[in-house]
Amino acid sequence: MKIHFFILIPLFAFCGTPGKQDSKKFGEISDKNTKVTIKGDNFLINGMPTLQGVVWNNIEMEGLLPNSRMVQGIFDDLNSETVGKWNYPDTKLWDPNRNTNEFIAAMDDWYAHGLLAFTINLQGGSPEGYSKFQPWENNAFFPDGSLRTDYINRLEKILNRADEIGMVAIVGIFYFGQDQRLTDDNAAINAVKNTVNWILNKGFENVMIEIANECNNSKYEREIIKQENIHELINLAKGISRGNKKLFVGTSFNGNTIPPSNVVEVSDFILIHGNGVKHPERITQMADEVRAMDEYKPMPIIFNEDDHFDFDKPMNNMTAAFKSHASWGYFDFRMEGESFEDGYQSVPVDWGINSERKKAFFNKLKIITQK
Repeated sequence: MKIHFFILIPLFAFCGTPGKQDSKKFGEISDKNTKVTIKGDNFLINGMPTLQGVVWNNIEMEGLLPNSRMVQGIFDDLNSETVGKWNYPDTKLWDPNRNTNEFIAAMDDWYAHGLLAFTINLQGGSPEGYSKFQPWENNAFFPDGSLRTDYINRLEKILNRADEIGMVAIVGIFYFGQDQRLTDDNAAINAVKNTVNWILNKGFENVMIEIANECNNSKYEREIIKQENIHELINLAKGISRGNKKLFVGTSFNGNTIPPSNVVEVSDFILIHGNGVKHPERITQMADEVRAMDEYKPMPIIFNEDDHFDFDKPMNNMTAAFKSHASWGYFDFRMEGESFEDGYQSVPVDWGINSERKKAFFNKLKIITQK
């Protein structure tokens, strides 16, 4: 007599695990390589302090995050009247995919020189370096705050490569001169929700959020992004999670500006800009002033934009930041009369390390960060 065994398989085995449908719908990935965390005022990557054991000129580099402003990595111009301004010198055409592909091709070299992080922005930055007017439209959002697929696809390529090689991305959401492309404050709120949800659904753990670049800039039009209200967006972004996964969130201010108490109180890390700081001693003073605030708790301080160089001098803004146990970020744009190779913010961008300023920064950083 044959005995028949029957295996009862629950219906949900064919339908996916209960409660997981949404994450699968959005393409959640769990096999990432790089995870950034914060412990006190130090950064850790994959559980280990960054630059562990590295000391340069008696400056302890452990826990710091050397970075560069590379905000145009997904740049495009949706304004047909201005898009011709960004044509490459060789092809006489603008190509957003070429821009992103060349960004990705350069990342390994940046990392080999000691660069651990970069800032990239969904509304970019001024493609002229500094601009009074911004008629172009570089904007990863539709007017209601939903994400434009072409922009996000380019961002995903960059974040994937960063994850593969061990780099951290500071993803900025808003830039003044472009925030008015969103219809109202609700659209700005949607933009934050959609950005954070997308990053978490993709499984990226090497990403931190900069809600807005220089939120105290008078050119911002959406009230929710301005400095007196932006703590609401920081809290909004911090409150979004997938299981026990959340993103670290902060925002930046104009150069030589200390963030106010409402921002320091809710931030996971402090972003400061060194633009306008002519003397390195002021860099040290700014870090000290932040740490002296009643709202400050032990957390990292990052200069993620500074257009001062002097890398051949014993003391400059970068070394002053490092000495103050603050991370420092290189900001370089193409100045008047300079060539295509100069600057990382000016479009079209040559993402290589091939101008004298770029070489000076990266060669100095390599010396500082090597054991």
